[in-house]
Amino acid sequence: MEPKRFRISDSLVPMDIRASTNPMTVRARSCLDRLNARHPWSHNDHFHGWILRNLPEQRRRALDVGCGRGALIAALADRFAHVEGTDHDQTMRDVATQRTAELANVTVTAHQLDELAGPYDLITMVAVLHHLDLDRTLAQIRRLLAPGGRFLVVGLAPPVSTADQVWDLTSAVANPLIGIVKHPRPAATRLAPQFPVMDPTIPFDELCARFAAELPGSRLRRRLCFRYTAVWTNAQVI
Repeated sequence: MEPKRFRISDSLVPMDIRASTNPMTVRARSCLDRLNARHPWSHNDHFHGWILRNLPEQRRRALDVGCGRGALIAALADRFAHVEGTDHDQTMRDVATQRTAELANVTVTAHQLDELAGPYDLITMVAVLHHLDLDRTLAQIRRLLAPGGRFLVVGLAPPVSTADQVWDLTSAVANPLIGIVKHPRPAATRLAPQFPVMDPTIPFDELCARFAAELPGSRLRRRLCFRYTAVWTNAQVI
């Protein structure tokens, strides 16, 4: 007798745990939300270490697109001759400028990618790419990045496929555990988000295909914390 095989029906749509109204899912999500509120931490800052471990060999100019409060450009300042942070939000620019006021090699501007002149040895985007037009942005990266330069992305994608949902569920469970390690003492209050927020719309599999078309050789990986990372090194030879 042929053994019974289990397969996912072609018509089965993966459940989005973030939007599900199933009572058990809602209760679990509420419990996780309470834990996250007691032990808050920055998902984006969590990946700064990954960026710093993947810097290019040549370190003349670095650009952080959507620099926010300036934590990453401050960390890059002692690793590059010059660091530029851009952000369209005036409040974010003000905070980043104040944070890096004593760093002579750091500038903060409101420039858009098409207003910048390369080359840059490093271009970073942390939770920013889904705010931008993907194809135009990747084309600008190809224009601005120096030969041997590196493009590092920490991004967000909606959970669409079964694989996406598995990573989403794993992230949901891991999130409060990481928070307890990073912030063991319960927070007295939960701070409201201060960054401009926008839901991602391009699924991970589509991102992989479009990165490959615009930036051949790029590598994308799903990560915990509801994020993915992307790496592209410009192999162009002068």
